[in-house]
Amino acid sequence: MARRWFFRHCGMGLAPLAATALLQESGHAALARKPSHPNFSGPGSLDVRQPHFPGKAKRVIYLFQAGAPSHLELFDPKPELQRLNGSLPPAELLAGYRAAFIKPNSALLGGKFSFAKHGQSGIELSEVLPHTAKIVDDLCLIRSVQTNAVNHAPAQIMMNTGSEQFGRPSLGAWTVYGLGSEAADFPGFVVLTSAKGTSGGASNYGSGFLPTTYGGVPFRSAGDPVLYLSNPPGIDQQAQRDSITALNQLNRLAADAYGDPQIEARIQSYEMAYRLQMSAPQLMDLSDETAETLALYGVKDGKEATFAKNCLLARRMIERGVRFVQLFHEAWDQHGDLTNGVRTNARDTDQASAALVMDLKQRGLLEDTLVIWGGEFGRTPMAQGGTDGRDHHNRCFSVWLAGGGVKSGLVHGQTDELGFNVVSAPVHVHDLNATLLHLLGFDHTRLTFRFQGRDYRLTDVHGEVVHGILA
Repeated sequence: MARRWFFRHCGMGLAPLAATALLQESGHAALARKPSHPNFSGPGSLDVRQPHFPGKAKRVIYLFQAGAPSHLELFDPKPELQRLNGSLPPAELLAGYRAAFIKPNSALLGGKFSFAKHGQSGIELSEVLPHTAKIVDDLCLIRSVQTNAVNHAPAQIMMNTGSEQFGRPSLGAWTVYGLGSEAADFPGFVVLTSAKGTSGGASNYGSGFLPTTYGGVPFRSAGDPVLYLSNPPGIDQQAQRDSITALNQLNRLAADAYGDPQIEARIQSYEMAYRLQMSAPQLMDLSDETAETLALYGVKDGKEATFAKNCLLARRMIERGVRFVQLFHEAWDQHGDLTNGVRTNARDTDQASAALVMDLKQRGLLEDTLVIWGGEFGRTPMAQGGTDGRDHHNRCFSVWLAGGGVKSGLVHGQTDELGFNVVSAPVHVHDLNATLLHLLGFDHTRLTFRFQGRDYRLTDVHGEVVHGILA
């Protein structure tokens, strides 16, 4: 082996390393991109940081109901739509309207369930949400949310990242970037799924161009919490520790040479994975929960992967310092069999969603924990698939919030008598995300990250804080 070949090809190329160092010292080479967060303490750092101003919320649990729940069957009663069932919608209503699949002039479809007022607030909810009815006075129900996209993947990605395009950081990633994490043995952002995977995939919870330590880490409800968490045969704890130490030493040499934040993030990821081998199995073991708590959530089998178990795990995670927990339950896409589908989905999610709010409140955690419930868009007032289905509808849908500094027992915004358009207090996705960041203590226009020559933010160049829902 020639000495020149060794220096040229081994050790990541010693000559390129030396050249890079000299260029950086002379100012001729671009250093690694730097974040613009004022309190940032290092590339990919999970250190706890202070927001722009004191926030009411310190942590977030996002119950994302992927597939788009029908606001007309759950949260937004429309007697007039019921009366006009089977008739054609007014022609002027459809001007410029684009649905995903159906012809806009399909017949109107009345709501499938009855509504009743609940609590001291008198908020009307569907008969299929008896458990949510018990916490209605703790909810801020927004009936006027709007979005741009009309299909699942782009709408989910927009709801979570503020853009219909892949590659932007998610709300959870921005949150952990801004606040850091109080969890010593867990990621700052954890993802749990039930039903099936989301149409938007990992882009819904990714870090985008932020360091990868801020992205969501998927946990499984059954088996190993994280894939490949257990050591393979023949590798004990000490061997694992020695391997990670050696890898980190090599990565540290590369980080010192290049200043690449992704290398720093890799070092932290390896360390986090090692700690997770001990902490994650303990977290997933529900044997220390009381029978009353399991019954409250509706957890019947602690080994079964369900939305109910994930809600309970979400509470356990934030108790351990996890900053952002997001649950994905994609089962709400009722183009047909609407009545059975909504009833089944409500049965699977209603009790646990309400139990989470009640449990947090009982433990004194709801005050500074923001709980969000909603999907990517709503459903059309017009029928699809005969008389028992609805298409995608982006002009209005409902989302509820609880805790974390929002007003309780409040309905914000109103749709027209058919549930087709917003008629008062519209809340665009950008407005919602601006408000969520405000509750966490951030001016959404100032929480930015410089990438490819410009400052990016969750709300792009849009978004207004919805002050009407702030406590």
